[in-house]
Amino acid sequence: MVESNFVRTDLAAEATSELNMDRLKGVHFQKKEVCGIPVSDMTITTEEGSTLIGKPVGRYVTLECGKVWLCDDSYRDGLVSAISEYILKLVPGQKNKVLVVGLGNRDITPDSLGPKTLDGLIVTRHIREYDKGLFESMGQEEVAAVAPGVVGQTGIETLELIRGAVERVKPHLVIAVDALAARSVDRLCTTVQLTDTGIAPGSGIGNRRREINKESIGAPVIAIGVPTVVDSSTLVYDALSKAGIEDVNDPLRQVLENGRSFFVSLKESDVAVTQSAKIISDALNMAFSAD
Repeated sequence: MVESNFVRTDLAAEATSELNMDRLKGVHFQKKEVCGIPVSDMTITTEEGSTLIGKPVGRYVTLECGKVWLCDDSYRDGLVSAISEYILKLVPGQKNKVLVVGLGNRDITPDSLGPKTLDGLIVTRHIREYDKGLFESMGQEEVAAVAPGVVGQTGIETLELIRGAVERVKPHLVIAVDALAARSVDRLCTTVQLTDTGIAPGSGIGNRRREINKESIGAPVIAIGVPTVVDSSTLVYDALSKAGIEDVNDPLRQVLENGRSFFVSLKESDVAVTQSAKIISDALNMAFSAD
């Protein structure tokens, strides 16, 4: 069989696609519909389960949202409500002070999800400091936001910048929004993943930075991601698997190795990423309303 180490994905749903979930120890899996959106809800409870899945212990929620840049307002509203509902389900405690981190590079379209999400976010921390009456009339929790860029732009590790913001803001919760890598092109900008395990920026494209989680920054972290790229070695792997090709000779293995450096995105990436970011920001605004 073709070596599976040529497959790269950030999605827990894809990591489990070839496993019998009913027989996995330390893993609880459930499928349902919320607001008309198919949802897969998986919780890894033991280190044994973590090893089997290849993901840290924690909860992973996957919403199959379809092509959001083509959906009508009614469907979009349902999706925003569903994402908001699961954000709140993942909150481990208080949510009165929230720091939203938009990870990624705004200048590269498939990597701009995080910064673009902040464009539609209602930030209120500064209003509370200067006009408490106005803050209370807005009906939102205390929300701050930061877009730390990427280390190639700043020369500073993303974790260091976030840790500094956390030390200053002292949030009850950090929300990290980032673009992900998928195994299947069908998932590009059609899936939203939420997890309470944190995130490692750049891991999907093999440029893994230091992990952002409760242990590293001192505050609970919920990660929200949308897959925007597939690497070409993964595409070749899937094509070989579907064709029933099991033997990999050296030239073919070299093709797969070279594919790790090339990434494929949608031709509609600009509008798809922009719409995905707007949906996430609307969900965050709904989740952190003060009612």
